[in-house]
Amino acid sequence: MILEARDLVKHYGDFAALKGLNLAIGEGEVFCLLGANGAGKTTTIQLFLGFLEPTSGSAQIKGMEVQSHPLETKRHLAYIPENVILYPNLSGLENLTYFSTLAGTADTSEERLRATLDRAGLPNDAVERPVGTYSKGMRQKVGIAMAIARQASLLLLDEPTSGLDPKASNEFSQLVSSLREEGVAVLMATHDLFRSREIASRIGIMKRGVLVDQIDAASVSHTDLENIYLEHMRD
Repeated sequence: MILEARDLVKHYGDFAALKGLNLAIGEGEVFCLLGANGAGKTTTIQLFLGFLEPTSGSAQIKGMEVQSHPLETKRHLAYIPENVILYPNLSGLENLTYFSTLAGTADTSEERLRATLDRAGLPNDAVERPVGTYSKGMRQKVGIAMAIARQASLLLLDEPTSGLDPKASNEFSQLVSSLREEGVAVLMATHDLFRSREIASRIGIMKRGVLVDQIDAASVSHTDLENIYLEHMRD
């Protein structure tokens, strides 16, 4: 397995944000986590990033505990938050060069990085423009280019399509699908039922820190998924 949670628990004081999560994601699999705000989706992502320490249980990447192997596990993953943070005065190419070098990417030649931005769908006329002029969708493409450049085997996404227009959201989905075909594992926290059904292998529904359902995405229609989700959201 690329990613695995075993009885993963996270408490903030007396509040249980995550209650015994068990989850496994394999190579080339996209797992979308649906749930209301506060359901535990972002907490799950942050535990695998090592930003939080679990109260109990384990978060593993490629069989390694995130807490005990923080540097080793980070080498295998890329993270794209809701808002990709880039240096606004640098161009897309300069940002990609900087962050790829920082991550220890083997080949940071201009030719390769330009090709990577092109594959991520960044328009040619934007490659050398300051990122401060980019739309949110364009910044997300630079984030995807970073994941491609470092050849990450795991992609962690936290509300990546929030605030994107339909065209940009569709382009983002296509990029994720292409990485999936190359064997990249994806864990995506989202509110977007439509995109989940479109790109996921499996869909999980979280409620109050509990993974209450797992669904084979190919086995349900968009309407079926919406009905299942709404049923779970009822108190």
